[in-house]
Amino acid sequence: MKTDHTTRPTYKSTPNELNWLHQQVEHLVVAAEHELRAAGPSGLSELALIKTLQSNHWQLIGPVDFGRTEQLYPVHFLLFHTLYRLSDELLPGGESIHLSPLQIRLLPTDSISSTSVPGPTDTLRAFYMDLEQYYLSNSEISDMMDRFWAGTIVQKPNSASVTSAATVLGFESVPSTFDTAKRRFRKLMMKAHPDRGGSTIEVQRLNDAFAVLKAHYS
Repeated sequence: MKTDHTTRPTYKSTPNELNWLHQQVEHLVVAAEHELRAAGPSGLSELALIKTLQSNHWQLIGPVDFGRTEQLYPVHFLLFHTLYRLSDELLPGGESIHLSPLQIRLLPTDSISSTSVPGPTDTLRAFYMDLEQYYLSNSEISDMMDRFWAGTIVQKPNSASVTSAATVLGFESVPSTFDTAKRRFRKLMMKAHPDRGGSTIEVQRLNDAFAVLKAHYS
């Protein structure tokens, strides 16, 4: 069942819609676990996992314009909901998931730290586990992103995520100031723009990395 994210409803979900989403999540859980096990310790980035789930092998996610937040949001939300669900299912068997946009991988519970999926009281977990959040309208998504970039929605990333984000922006170590990171981000974004031979996927990868660093410095 391929999910089409080119349009966004502006109403609350019906029971049938939620049932359909639950069925879709069941398929995604199976596919995500398979791909994460195949990826091994290095794991996958969020974008790489999305692309894999779009492939002919799975066909679980439809076309997405990665440059349009209203299309990317429901894909991101449903994937992270799936990964939180998968982590819950794996926990009794001694496994968890390291979860960030830049790296998603399985890890044994004896390695669980601040880099793994947070516990039940975590605010992000509560958000992603509520399937009603999938049905945010375009205006609600825009408002949420505005608040994020204004710094009013901030969750401190773990050190591994910050280091990975710095690497994406070409730093050998985490820069000492946010201004340094911002200048590098702007320079790379100019090169990555599709009009200059770049791609929307690379733009999104840079956006993900910059979002992590912004939260780190906030």
